[in-house]
Amino acid sequence: MTHPSALIAEDEPLLAESLRQDLAALWPELQIIARVGDGGSAVERALALTPEVCFLDIRMPGASGLEAAQALAEDWPQDKAFPLIVFVTAYDQHALQAFEAQAADYLVKPVGRERLAACVARLKARLASRGPQPEELRRSVEQLRSLLVGTAPPAATRLDVIQAQVGAVVHLVPIDEVIYFEAADKYVRVITADKEHLIRQSLKDLLPQLDPQRFWQVHRGTIVQARCIAQARREESGKVTLTLRGRSETLTASRLYAHLFKGM
Repeated sequence: MTHPSALIAEDEPLLAESLRQDLAALWPELQIIARVGDGGSAVERALALTPEVCFLDIRMPGASGLEAAQALAEDWPQDKAFPLIVFVTAYDQHALQAFEAQAADYLVKPVGRERLAACVARLKARLASRGPQPEELRRSVEQLRSLLVGTAPPAATRLDVIQAQVGAVVHLVPIDEVIYFEAADKYVRVITADKEHLIRQSLKDLLPQLDPQRFWQVHRGTIVQARCIAQARREESGKVTLTLRGRSETLTASRLYAHLFKGM
């Protein structure tokens, strides 16, 4: 019988080591196969090693625990069981109710031994009762999607025009002309029918300034104007391929956002 494995993502080394030691005492069979200190490394190592459990700090450099979990839900190998996610956070009890309601376990810093023991018991029970992989992945994706919706930033003033600067020239791009936005390192690509612009803003900061009825996030790095989607084809992997009006390329909607494309 193989032993379960886990990844710990925590940017405070002392807390990470304390968690590792307590897990070793409470769950000796659990193998800690990776310890990382930022969100990007958490995603990279988890995808490479496919652990059964991921302990993700909510606030980490590079990407938050929620963003890391989102990335895992989008890119997790189809033939592997999706990991059980445990969020480690300094949030107070009221903020944690959203996590508990979605059956995603959590630990509050500093992590107490008694609370960790209860978490271990819960994880063992979940691992023992896991269903077929596609159904387990579907439930996990639904939970993560609900968490991400519940933590969305408040609506900002809606943008009518995108201001894209090139040297001394500022191009004013009406929001109606934008087909999709795509993250590109520290920039966002603004794609229209016949042009491409770059703006120095993160997709995360841009999203709350867009009308969610018109602009749909379909991947952690892509936002598309809904009226510009001509066709959505669901693939066996659970992802959805989007054909666009006015552009020859296709886009991919991840499993996390596939629910947007259901027939009426």
